[in-house]
Amino acid sequence: MTTMTPNTTTTATMPGRADETGQTTPRGRPRSPQAHKAVLDAAAELLLAQGLTAVSMDAVAKRAGVSKATIYRWWPTKETLALDALYTEWDTTPTHPRDTGSLRGDLLALLRPWARRAGTRPYARVIAALLTEVHTDPAFAAEYRQRVVEPRREQARTVLHRAIDRGEIPADTNIEVALDLLYGPLYHRLLHGHAPLGDRFVTDVVDMALRGIQPPADASPKHTDNPRRTRSR
Repeated sequence: MTTMTPNTTTTATMPGRADETGQTTPRGRPRSPQAHKAVLDAAAELLLAQGLTAVSMDAVAKRAGVSKATIYRWWPTKETLALDALYTEWDTTPTHPRDTGSLRGDLLALLRPWARRAGTRPYARVIAALLTEVHTDPAFAAEYRQRVVEPRREQARTVLHRAIDRGEIPADTNIEVALDLLYGPLYHRLLHGHAPLGDRFVTDVVDMALRGIQPPADASPKHTDNPRRTRSR
């Protein structure tokens, strides 16, 4: 049986015919939104049930009810397909983070739903497998960061800049380090699985990070005219 690749001459790559707009459409099965969704759903099911090793183009095509050629039209490798499936399945957070009126409230509103979802699905092994590809493929690494990492960091940046505008944290706060303080413990626990990702843990992470980010309640030292007296014995 011949393995189909993006460069193989099949119905996926044969010349098509021009439509009413003058553009050429490929022969074979159409690139319908339904087929696209079916492939992503199938890939996500395999990812979460069996891990990245289960996401072969053959397995996804069989589960989705499409040809491998259809899959190759959109995704050149199983890693890029897995990345899209992970992004689509996991990306349920609003684009603009909620404004609760305080930095602590904003961070809890942003991070708790993320942790709940991550903690109830087997995302850890999927992300761990994708991270292996990140370290060997620079192009994939850039796409992974753009699709998975950067959107969540950008949401948290919005929250932190909002806190600067409120005067809750100093204007010279190192935003990128603050983001690492917040997301680092969450990903560490997600990937190692040594303890659950619960609301209590998220609250502790936020509170401990804020102790390092926010100035003390009274940052200026108190001065007194009288020197401190030592108790005589």
